This record gives sequence, structure tokens and C-alpha cells, in this order.
Amino acid sequence: MMRAPRFFYFKAAALGWLLAASALTVHAADVIRIGSTPGVTSDAVEAVVAEAKAQGLEVKLVEFTDWTLPNEAVNNGDIDLNFFQHQAFLNNAIKERGYQLQLVGLGLLQNIGIYSNRIQRLQDVPEGAKVSVANDPVNQGRGLLLLQKAGLIKLRQGNAVGASVNDVVENPKKLRFYEIEGPQLIHSLQDVDLAVVWPSYFVNAGKKEQASRALLYSGIDDSFYAMGFVARKDKVQDPKIARFVQLFQQSPKVREVVSARFNNDPKLYTLPWKTP
Repeated sequence: MMRAPRFFYFKAAALGWLLAASALTVHAADVIRIGSTPGVTSDAVEAVVAEAKAQGLEVKLVEFTDWTLPNEAVNNGDIDLNFFQHQAFLNNAIKERGYQLQLVGLGLLQNIGIYSNRIQRLQDVPEGAKVSVANDPVNQGRGLLLLQKAGLIKLRQGNAVGASVNDVVENPKKLRFYEIEGPQLIHSLQDVDLAVVWPSYFVNAGKKEQASRALLYSGIDDSFYAMGFVARKDKVQDPKIARFVQLFQQSPKVREVVSARFNNDPKLYTLPWKTP
């Protein structure tokens, strides 16, 4: 008579363990891990955490300070999504490293601008002006396209992406180009006449007013450079990924945080999914 209860208690304990394990499995299926870099992209993901949790989706944000690791982490299955790069950057990463990754939704288009500490209007750019552009191939091409839009140069392949300073075929003002690391572009303004810079750099440096004083900005026509959510190709149909992207794009809190991050100036950014 004493053995039966022991057997019963064992079965009950085992059943309890199985139920708990099952609950953990269900819970884990509702967790989405997203990698980003510090700044507006991480802030925007954090903005939707509470709303997602209320709808049964737990968001785990993982911040990286390196631009290679977020793609490595998604490709290896350590995280589900990353949000820090545009299609041009992703294409280059896939070409160099063979990642099996795909853009699954747009999140933010950070406009770039032509800035100057010396010139007030584009028509006043002098002959022989010094111009600083990003030294990496992806962002240098984007900057040159904006200078072409401003009428200052003409590129060999027209509006095709990926141009370098060697593709400038018309340069009527004989601009002199200086290739500089992206984060250092705002510091180059004291030494050059024009610099093609991300407004967010001024915001991050506590110079929000200067971010709003560009001579010209890019815009939605620059949507190839919109930052988006990237997943592994075999995970793009994962329902929780679609749920998160939809929540992000529909969240008023995300729009509020992004706007504040860009000093509430709509010239500095675009929400690319809102424009057909």
C-alpha cells in the first residue's frame, strides 16, 4: 500500500515537469531576438517592446557595436532579425561573406545632406571647392548621387548605385574630393567647403540645429538606402517575424521615438513603408 502513492507522486511530478517544459517551449516560440546598433535603430526597436509584449510577442534586443556581427548572428541562427543596414550594405555583405540573408521589411530611411560651414546656397559653391565624402564604397556612391542631384557633378552610370569618385565624368566646378571615414565627416566641415553627412551624426553630437541646416537632403527617391529588418532566408516566412515587422510599422510609439531622435524634423528621415 505504501508503494502505490510513491508511484503516483512520481507520475505527478513527471507530468508537472512535462507541462512546465511544454509551457517553456510555447513561450520560447513567442520570443523574437533582434540585433541592432546603438542609436535610432535600437531606440525604435525598444519603443515597440511593451506593445509587442501585450500582444504575446516578447522582444529581446541585442546591441552590437560592430557592423559585421549582426549579420553573423542572424546567419548563424543566434538571433532572428537584425535592424541596422540598408539593401546596399546587405548586398555587399552577402557578396563578401556568402550570407544566406534577406530583407523582410523596411524600418527607416535616414536621409543624408550636403552641409557647409561656409556656403549658404548651392549656387554659391566656388570653383575648386573641397568636398568630403564617405570612403566606403556603399556610402560614397550614395553621397555622389546626392551631389549629382544638386547639379554639381554627373556620374558615368547616371543614377545607378555603387559609384565612386572615379565615376565622375562631368565636374564643371572642378570640385576636389576627399574620402573620409563616415563618422569623421562632420569634423571635416572645418576644413572643407562641402561635406555629405548623415544628419543623425549631428543629432548624436548634440548639434540638432545644425542637422536641420543642410543645403540639400536626399529623400524617398533614395529608398534603396532605407534600413530594414533582415532574416535568414529559411526564416523569412516565420509568423513571429511578420508579426513584429507589422507591429513596428504600425506603432505610434515608434514614430514618436524616431521623430524625437531626429529633432522632430521630417527633412532628416523618411518612414519608407508609408510611401508607395
